[in-house]
Amino acid sequence: MNLYDLTLHEVHEKILEKEISAKDLLDSVFDRIDKVEDKVNSFITITKEKAHEAANKIDKKIAQGETIGSLMGIPMAVKDNICTKDVKTTCGSKMLENFIPPYNAEAYERLENAGAIMIGKTNMDELGMGSSTENSYYKVTRNPWNLDMVSGGSSGGSAAAVAAGEAFYALGTDTGGSIRQPASFCGIVGMKPSYGAVSRYGAVAYASSLEQVGVLTKDVYDCAIILNYLYGHDPKDSTSLNIVHDNFIEGLKKDIKGLKIGIPKEYYGTGIDDEVKNSIKTALKAFESLGAHIEETGLAYSEYSLPVYYIIALSEASSNFARLDGIRYGYNANDYKDLDDMYTKSRSQGLGEEVKNRILLGTHSLIDKNYKTHYDKAIRVRRLIKEDFDKSFQKYDLLVIPAYPTAAFEIGGKIKDEAAMYMGDLCTVPVNVAGVPAMTVPCGYNSKGLPIGMQLVGKHMGEATILRAAYAYENNASYTKLKPKL
Repeated sequence: MNLYDLTLHEVHEKILEKEISAKDLLDSVFDRIDKVEDKVNSFITITKEKAHEAANKIDKKIAQGETIGSLMGIPMAVKDNICTKDVKTTCGSKMLENFIPPYNAEAYERLENAGAIMIGKTNMDELGMGSSTENSYYKVTRNPWNLDMVSGGSSGGSAAAVAAGEAFYALGTDTGGSIRQPASFCGIVGMKPSYGAVSRYGAVAYASSLEQVGVLTKDVYDCAIILNYLYGHDPKDSTSLNIVHDNFIEGLKKDIKGLKIGIPKEYYGTGIDDEVKNSIKTALKAFESLGAHIEETGLAYSEYSLPVYYIIALSEASSNFARLDGIRYGYNANDYKDLDDMYTKSRSQGLGEEVKNRILLGTHSLIDKNYKTHYDKAIRVRRLIKEDFDKSFQKYDLLVIPAYPTAAFEIGGKIKDEAAMYMGDLCTVPVNVAGVPAMTVPCGYNSKGLPIGMQLVGKHMGEATILRAAYAYENNASYTKLKPKL
């Protein structure tokens, strides 16, 4: 088997035993990128020189007998809305095509300090707005399982890079499913932590109260390793919680006998593909065989999650991206009459259609005459949705729901149908609205051989339970072992 096909923990063992060097591993990944990147389009920027410099330094440290941490020398990718010092961070937008941050995002810096090697910045829907990575200004990322299909979004580049063997893991952000949905489409593991558990400092926010930095990996064990580094308080982020957590890897060793899993009926009705339902039913039988108790339940306010999400998300986007004015940040139009004309032309030319549509809708929700009936009402209903989840977790340890109503769809197949694209988020956005953690794990394939994922949803700060259940299931199935044939 090729090195790039192995998991993070498998290559760590090889480095530990001095079977391979950091340079060997990096060469393997860049060879893979040379072979498949033109097909997949995972990256906006590849940082080859920077990566080789880091690998050489790490190999010297290892030769000098320094302790080899679990991330040391292992190549990773970073979504292009997470700031990286001296490396372009474009957010998939023309508006930021020349933006070079003077600092690192906290999540990335924690991994870099642990010896992780960044190999590049991954493609994404512009400013995080989209579900297919078709809204990127630069390129369309393709699904490694079928190059005619989307990779999902907005973290589609990160998901495709991991699935294609171009990186051992990747950072992403998740505002309404942007990690979990592409993980499902690409047949990998995707984790959105609890709101406040991982620092958002240095992540270019689409919707600040919904968005969370998370990770995409080849298996659950790798996810636990990385979460140990990411999780925890950051004084630079006012939304970061001062929490202490157990070692997530140690928690994987416990069985799941007696675990109570709720199946919310609202997520298995009309619109959910039968192949998705059947794959999850089979997975639930596996959970039962491991000693878990399965029971149908309900989340009464789920039907309001989509409108609540889009009002809040677009309102916050309108506010957050007002700073992209062509003066403080972003593309500046060359030909203009006065200041107003410069603002208009810079934003009109620098932002894509989907972004402009969402900003306009968000601004509409925030104007004086609409604020109380739109935004204010949405944040009140948001509280009801969160209480709905909290009530469920008084009875159940986990909830299991689809990651997306279908497997990956064809490139160009839905991009013009905005309603269908937005409705596709119905399984993922409630998790962000409630601020609870969720993980996508592969649970099957459809008749076309495309991966299907399910979500394990836990209570706030309940990552350890999600990881334990996902790990037990993963060891009972074999879906994370399968690779796309590129």
